Amino acid sequence: MEGMRIIAAGDAAIVLELPSRIDAELTARLVFIAEQLRRSCGSAILDAVVGYCTLTAYFDPLLTDAPWLEGELRSIALLEPEADEAEGARIEIPVCYGGDLGPDLSTVADSIGASEEEVIHLHCSPEYRVFVVGFVPGFAYMGKVDQRLALPRRSTPRTQVPAGSVAIAAGQTGIYPMETPGGWHLLGRTYIRPFDESRAQPVLFNPGDLVKFYPIDRAEFDSASGV
Repeated sequence: MEGMRIIAAGDAAIVLELPSRIDAELTARLVFIAEQLRRSCGSAILDAVVGYCTLTAYFDPLLTDAPWLEGELRSIALLEPEADEAEGARIEIPVCYGGDLGPDLSTVADSIGASEEEVIHLHCSPEYRVFVVGFVPGFAYMGKVDQRLALPRRSTPRTQVPAGSVAIAAGQTGIYPMETPGGWHLLGRTYIRPFDESRAQPVLFNPGDLVKFYPIDRAEFDSASGV
């Protein structure tokens, strides 16, 4: 593949690098490579972590031969996935937009010359690809948002963003899994938990998943939240 390279990351990891960009097709390919690597190498690798344009394979250097693993990774990276092999899970997320749950909705609307309803429509229209999961456990960086919503981060970050806040910044959207500082524009809030350590799979989103947001009213949000 043009622009591909594999480099060592210390003595216990190797990194596959693809052309640097944030792109749904690139993410789908990296997810495919990661899954094929897990199937091919089994316990010879400890983990395969997808980034925006990278895949990092971790291994025990006492048990796994690094040159062999690099050869496996290189061979797999050259495979062409079938369409259904690159698809992740499809997840729908209910969002109560605006008001105290989405304090930046009106500001975003004013900044792009639209109504709040138009902003909601723009945010709910696409099906978003999960690019990476990071920052805090369960925070999924999804994209891309409609170009009209591709605003930079807030000039002044908040010191506290409530858990479940649905936000946009820099062409992407995401959900804050827990209360944390943050500089994204808050459009609304969901009662869905991106991270819940009591679940068998604590992290809801994985790279490659497809996410669709849809609006709900405050009564439904409060009822589902147990308010």
